[in-house]
Amino acid sequence: MEIRASAEDYLETILVLKEKNGKVRSIDVANEMGFAKPTISIKMKKFHDNGYITYDDTRGIHLTEKGYDIARRIHERHTLLTKVLTAIGVSEEQAIEDACKIEHNLSEETFECIKKFYNKGNL
Repeated sequence: MEIRASAEDYLETILVLKEKNGKVRSIDVANEMGFAKPTISIKMKKFHDNGYITYDDTRGIHLTEKGYDIARRIHERHTLLTKVLTAIGVSEEQAIEDACKIEHNLSEETFECIKKFYNKGNL
């Protein structure tokens, strides 16, 4: 399964919900992302079949190491890019939306340079 931007968004959503609520179910992902539960169930089955998530006995969703690595990377990008955009004057709502678009297409080199620049207190 090739990981595309939409798949990265699903995995990031699972990570954020897990951190926020401690437990994640398909319905939680559906509600957070605004999709129908059947759509999410199909996607979660693909993620499970490809080793990105596992289920516990109560059908709770857990990221595997492979899924967590992708989710963490995308979430780090999203968070930092949102901070950078708001620091230069973009409204928070717009910054969140734009960061989501940028995070998937930015090279690792460029992201690392942005991160270093931001962490030096340049913004």
